[in-house]
Amino acid sequence: MLQTIKNYYNKSNTIIRFIGVGIINTIIGISSIFLLLNVFGFSYWISTFIGNGIGAIISYILNRNFTFNSNVSNKKGIVLFLFVIVVSYYVSYNIGYSLINKNVLSTNLYGEELSILLAAFIYTVLNYLGQRYLTFKQI
Repeated sequence: MLQTIKNYYNKSNTIIRFIGVGIINTIIGISSIFLLLNVFGFSYWISTFIGNGIGAIISYILNRNFTFNSNVSNKKGIVLFLFVIVVSYYVSYNIGYSLINKNVLSTNLYGEELSILLAAFIYTVLNYLGQRYLTFKQI
């Protein structure tokens, strides 16, 4: 049993660690987004940008050191990390926002919140692929 647990956390099984880190990022990032959107009244774009920025800082530190156990330099890693984050953010939240503008979700009382959740899912998939195969690529 102990060996099975160790196998889940070995160096080659990054997806499980990424999901664990992602849970932490999601809790902090989505909470920040909803707080900024619903309590402070910031716009969709400002709320999602700041919330994802907070999550990104935590994500870089945890993914570099825990998920991918990478020795990539911070100089190179941060640039690639930010590139992946920006592209993932732009693609995923534009999809979410377009669903509101095309009235796919805007007729729902919580349409904006649902679009954020959908965009967060897409963002997670794109972010993992980019971080795994570009930023923290094992040589």
